[in-house]
Amino acid sequence: MARRCSRATSQQTPVRRPTAAAMLMCFCLLPSAAQAGLYTASDQITLLTRDNVESVLVNSTAAAVVEFYASWCGHCISFSPVYKSLARDISEWRPAVSLAAVDCAAEENRKICVDYKIRGFPSIKFFRAFSKEDSYGTNYLGFPRDISGLRHAIIDSLETHGEPWPPSCPPLEPISQAEVDVFFGTNPVQYLALIFEESRSYVGREVILDLLQFENITVRRVLRSEVGLVTKLGVTAFPSCYLYYPDGQFSRLQVSREARSFYTYALMRLPGVLRSGKAGLISSVVITNSSAEPWRSFNRTRVYMADLESTLHYALRVELAAHSLIKGEALTSLKNYIAVLAKYFPGRSVVMNLLKSVNTWLQNQTADHISYEAFREMLDNTAQVPDAALPEGERWVGCQGSQPHFRRYPCGVWTLFHVLTVQANSAGASNPHEVLSVMRNYVKNFFGCRDCADHFETMAREGLRTVSSPPSAMLWLWSAHNRVNSRIAGALSEDPHFPKIQWPPPEMCSSCHAASSDGEHRWNTNRVLSFLSSHFSSSRILNDYLEDDSQVLEKQRQKHDQQLKLVLQRKAREASNSVMLPPSSSSSPSSPLEEDEEEKEEEGPDDGVAYEEDEVGEEAAAVREMEEKSAKPKPKVEGGGDHQQRHKKPSFVGLRMREPQEDIVDLDSFVNKHFGAKVLQFASSSLVKQRTLQRKVEQEPRPVFGLSLELDAGVGMVGLQPIDQDLHAGFGGQTKRLQKRELAGRYFEEGPGPGPRGRWISVLSIGFSKLDVSLCVVLYFLSTACLLGMYLFFRNRLKRRRIKLALP
Repeated sequence: MARRCSRATSQQTPVRRPTAAAMLMCFCLLPSAAQAGLYTASDQITLLTRDNVESVLVNSTAAAVVEFYASWCGHCISFSPVYKSLARDISEWRPAVSLAAVDCAAEENRKICVDYKIRGFPSIKFFRAFSKEDSYGTNYLGFPRDISGLRHAIIDSLETHGEPWPPSCPPLEPISQAEVDVFFGTNPVQYLALIFEESRSYVGREVILDLLQFENITVRRVLRSEVGLVTKLGVTAFPSCYLYYPDGQFSRLQVSREARSFYTYALMRLPGVLRSGKAGLISSVVITNSSAEPWRSFNRTRVYMADLESTLHYALRVELAAHSLIKGEALTSLKNYIAVLAKYFPGRSVVMNLLKSVNTWLQNQTADHISYEAFREMLDNTAQVPDAALPEGERWVGCQGSQPHFRRYPCGVWTLFHVLTVQANSAGASNPHEVLSVMRNYVKNFFGCRDCADHFETMAREGLRTVSSPPSAMLWLWSAHNRVNSRIAGALSEDPHFPKIQWPPPEMCSSCHAASSDGEHRWNTNRVLSFLSSHFSSSRILNDYLEDDSQVLEKQRQKHDQQLKLVLQRKAREASNSVMLPPSSSSSPSSPLEEDEEEKEEEGPDDGVAYEEDEVGEEAAAVREMEEKSAKPKPKVEGGGDHQQRHKKPSFVGLRMREPQEDIVDLDSFVNKHFGAKVLQFASSSLVKQRTLQRKVEQEPRPVFGLSLELDAGVGMVGLQPIDQDLHAGFGGQTKRLQKRELAGRYFEEGPGPGPRGRWISVLSIGFSKLDVSLCVVLYFLSTACLLGMYLFFRNRLKRRRIKLALP
């Protein structure tokens, strides 16, 4: 009978009672273990719950092996590593048989265990495909505690399965010579692999199940008693594997050892053998993708620096860019990651100079956060560190995939991590967790595939405690990589050209693989360690397909020049589009030179309307001549406050002055161009006041008229400046100036100025063109007409209603 935890714990032995502190510790620890369980989704084990138990065990197309356990059970805890290893070992059998587990110690799962009559832990049951609801499964009594024994027990259960047979499970019985002779007539495959073995051997059936997910090949077992085939092929070794081709030819499969794993590796790598549902291999030399990137020939047994630099580019320029603000734990992870890269990355000099520069900058950051933009500036070497650059863009070689969405960055990340652990070991690192902890935290905080990050975190949490030296860190990462390969083998992300296998395969390191006396595969960890140290050493990294350092630096310089050019263009555009604020007034008096400059600025910037500015300048000269002829002198103005008050640009509440731009003619200047007569009058009057103020001559107070003229000049004449009179030489310029002087003289001699009505109209029309005023008047009359019409309509309607009410 199977050993039960319940029976083991029921035995009474005279022991000393634990102390209260020890009992409290046990009670504190047990609930967390029960809640966590012994297995996770990363273990390739289906975790049964009330929601999925029926879909897995009832009327399923695949058989199922289920472990019923309690997370508090010591025997269950001891058995869990074996069950996890079994799941990885038979992961390729999943279409025919799946592994599941349920924690009976969890409150929500107790009904499941009661329904399937579980009395002790651990219990393992086999459920046939298409089982009924009332099926309790076949209990494995006294099941073995090793992987091979469990694997053989599952094969025995499949062979005695009976009907209906699992549709994904291939035939496990031996094949006869007669079946071999007619095999290709009904099976359109490229290979028939025949494994010759003894009747009690499980190698043939194990390889059959290992290859059930692959197309273009069929594996069958041939017993030693099949004399006809044995004699025909001249088989002398058992087990041995032969390939039978459609043309009737035979050949022996060359492997280092006659064992299950060696057969499986070799058969998976045969030309034309693909995982079911995967596309065919690449037949052309160019990958058909969005960039039409050419296929780069490479050596599968070597590491390429192009892959490592492409990984750094994607991680630091693409993956990190998703985090606009890096702070807290993420910032610490980034600092440690860059520090490890600067310390152990075996890059060329320009890349190492940049990594060291970025590392120095990061370590000097004392704030609790940094922006990615600041980090990117350092990464792009905007500080112009000599001979420092990280090539931009991706140039995959050893990590290129048959399609753009295969391999690439994930392959590069694994390669980079392996290289860093090997380099740390070669450098004699004292902390075995230095590289692994950095990788763990980077994946946790930044890696884009969050499910992948969760799986990696689970593996790290479970296994990093066993790492005690740099060599053990190398082996842990290698083991974790193979666990991931086993878990995602057959997934949609798998490249058919590069199937997920246990690495390194025998053709790369035959001495890394070994077989026990019973034919069970095992790894020679000493040879694996030597292989890793050699394969990922800096001396064996190839620099093929890399750009020269001079090309990388030149591209970086061109990028900096382009960025500087864009910045200058943007600043120039902002300067041209910026709105100039009016000059601020000051209480201190100004010098005559400053007053003259302020006067020129008040007259308006040059806006291209040169002929109007000339007219204004000529009228100002005419007015000045008339003032000089006046007999009555004006007293000088004392102090500068009144002068500065007059120099302030006028404004009303709600009316904001807008300075014109150099390349835009404002609406008022446009109006001045078409209605020059009125503007000329107002501008001349304003210039008379300004010239008089410049000469410190006090004017007669004209509150209404003076205010209106000054406001109109400040608003309507914006953009007009007097220009040098020498520009008007020729083309009848002298005659024109004489006419203007006469016009100005008549204007100032004939009358004192506009009457009260004209003054109010001038005040009300400040800042508006005649077109604006005309539109306002038209709209006013239209609204008046509408209101009058509405009044007449409702008045007539009211009269009619009164008439109706008055009628009997």
